[in-house]
Amino acid sequence: MRDGALWISGGGPDSDIVVSSRVRLARNLVGMPFPNRSDASQLQQAREKVIQAAKSTPSIGPLEILLLEDMSEMDRRIAVEEHLTSPQHVSEPKGRALILNRDNSLCVMVNEEDHLRIQAILPGFQLEQALRLAWAADDAIEETLDYAFDSELGYLSACPTNVGTGMRASVMLHLPALVITNSVGQVLGAASKVGVATRGIYGEGTEAVGNLFQVSNQVTMGRAEEEIIAHLGAIVRQIIDSERSARRALLDDARPQIEDRLYRSFGILTNARMMPSEEALKLMSDVKLGADMGILPNVPDDLLTRLSVDTMPAHVQRALGRELSVWERDIARAGIIRERFEKANKASRGSNSAPDKEE
Repeated sequence: MRDGALWISGGGPDSDIVVSSRVRLARNLVGMPFPNRSDASQLQQAREKVIQAAKSTPSIGPLEILLLEDMSEMDRRIAVEEHLTSPQHVSEPKGRALILNRDNSLCVMVNEEDHLRIQAILPGFQLEQALRLAWAADDAIEETLDYAFDSELGYLSACPTNVGTGMRASVMLHLPALVITNSVGQVLGAASKVGVATRGIYGEGTEAVGNLFQVSNQVTMGRAEEEIIAHLGAIVRQIIDSERSARRALLDDARPQIEDRLYRSFGILTNARMMPSEEALKLMSDVKLGADMGILPNVPDDLLTRLSVDTMPAHVQRALGRELSVWERDIARAGIIRERFEKANKASRGSNSAPDKEE
């Protein structure tokens, strides 16, 4: 599997708050049972159809095709940690596949809940761009596949909530100031009243660790894809504005306290010798907030986004080349964090001390 998804590089519009934007399209094949009703032979047949269709679509670029049963368990966990697939998809790897483009901004989950889950994921606030990327792949694949479609209902899906457009759009948001000011419940609660769902970093049923929240559309039927994206985008923009207002309020009303908290988190994160995964995400959330507010200088934004993934359990184990116990992972994670920050500091000192070129 190619290293690193594009969204992990950080950056993109509104990257101080928006980590990534994702659009996923659920599609199924005509005349074949949904994956949860398929036997091994039917799963294999559906997988082969999708793979052959993907191979015949040069317009979406060179593809990497991964059969899940041929991947190591660690590589499957890494794909989940990079949001390229779901825990459900990798839990039963036989008869399933993952298709990736060159920079992993586009992936197709084969035989997850549906025969195809076409996903585009980009850094920052780029919902419309993600929709266009997913659409391009969808159109190209549909040239050689017949999708299950009803003229009244739309695209048919294994889950009734996906019937219609089959589209689920989501934005990953970093909302530490709303959490610190105890406003996040009110803000996200208001969003839920207008057709927006809020989940944790790995989707439905997961917690919002590290002040990261997934905000997504609930309605897939009765609205065009562009309308759904515009509605979700408007709600996300309101949440972004609320987070920025909360950050300004912290600086105006509690600057000494917030500075103390953020510097303490920076000190622990960059000096600890053991670091559990959840604690690392919480501390990185504080340090990112400090960097984005200008309190903690010389902390590259892409460093924290990359670290938030590279310090997940499977990534830590891959870095050391073996399975690790929990405490061994905690030691290794702390070492990776210290090393990355030391490299960033050296790079910063080097660029600041470089002599000016002669005119």
